[in-house]
Parts: sequence; structure tokens; C-alpha cells
Amino acid sequence: MNFVWAFLVGGAICVAGQLLLDLTSLTPARILVLYVVLGVVLSALGWYGPLAEFAGAGATVPLIGFGHLLAQGVLESVERLGLLGAFTGGFSAASAGICGSLTAGVLAALLFKSRDQN
Repeated sequence: MNFVWAFLVGGAICVAGQLLLDLTSLTPARILVLYVVLGVVLSALGWYGPLAEFAGAGATVPLIGFGHLLAQGVLESVERLGLLGAFTGGFSAASAGICGSLTAGVLAALLFKSRDQN
């Protein structure tokens, strides 16, 4: 049943993003920023944690989950380091995901030949 809930919640998040693309004049970059900020806000309100526990990867993999991860990292670092944690917490919490993304991008650039989109 965990897979079903992950699929439904993750799918609903993606459908909302697609509707924003189709029905508004928002650019994809603005929707990405909106999703990350929404994750931070929902995390700060305490609403995203229970959703992430319920839906698992369906809630943590999309960009809203990235915002939640940043917010949680900042909160944990502020408890340990004080004000300095507000600046370093998000980076340390998300460093593994960012490093993995950069590594995958470099490998894709090395293995595949880019070509003109036209």
C-alpha cells in the first residue's frame, strides 16, 4: 500500500505542476522556485513532515520535498550551532542530493553527445 500512496501523492504534486504550466503564464523556472518555497513554508507550518511520513518517496522526491529537506536541515543546524546553522544547515542537509545530481549531470555530459534542439 506504501507504493500506492507514494504514487498518488507524487502524482498529485506533478499534476499540480502541470496544471500550473498549462493554465498560467508561469515559466518552469518560477514553478520550480514556487515548489521549493512551498516545501519550506509547509515544513515550517509542520504540515509537510506528516505528509512525507505518510507518502514516503511520493512526497520527498519532488521539489517540494527538497524545500522540506532544506528547512529541516536549517532547523537542526540552528539547534546545534545557533545563528551560523541558519546559513549552513540547508547546504549540509542537501549536500548528498546535490552532489548526486551534479555527478549524474557530468556523467551524462561525458557519455552522451549533445546536439542542437532544432
